[in-house]
Amino acid sequence: MESSEPVIGRVVYSKAGRDKGKILIVVGIIDENFVLAADGSLRPIERPKKKRMKHLKFTDITVDYIAELVEKGDKPTNSELRNTIAELMEQIK
Repeated sequence: MESSEPVIGRVVYSKAGRDKGKILIVVGIIDENFVLAADGSLRPIERPKKKRMKHLKFTDITVDYIAELVEKGDKPTNSELRNTIAELMEQIK
């Protein structure tokens, strides 16, 4: 069962745009329609992508330590984002 509730640290798939099919991690919530998402490579944490929520497929996976970092006011590193996504892709295979 998938939830479309925007939560910082939630793993999402892009359903539209140039990054269609890519795995991203929510690193910020703008409002009820938009979130900021990054993957650590094409979308580094310094330049997260502003994505409309209807263009994202939300998973049930939330990366707790990234959520904790963001909520404390820190930013995860790009390598942490890349490594987390790589680990998730290995589990999916």
